[in-house]
Amino acid sequence: MKVNIQAINFNVDRKLVDFANERLSKIEKYYDKIVSVDVFFKLENTNEKENKITEIKVLVPGDEMIVKKTCKTFEEGVDAGADALERLVVKHKEKIKAH
Repeated sequence: MKVNIQAINFNVDRKLVDFANERLSKIEKYYDKIVSVDVFFKLENTNEKENKITEIKVLVPGDEMIVKKTCKTFEEGVDAGADALERLVVKHKEKIKAH
């Protein structure tokens, strides 16, 4: 599984990249046919504290799943997004088994 990370309007630090890779690699234990994972980090120019957008796109054969989270930190966004993706991947896998 390949994890692609892109930061929009800022430079991402190594710690965040390592955290995202480690956290998202755990999704593979739920479904081993994941082709790639794309992570987009965006910084919104607002006065609110929750201005960090994390968008995660998972490609599986025949489908793609997208999760978008807005949080105070990117780590929080990756964590929440990965949790949501784990549920989506399990649901997708069960749907495929049913056919």
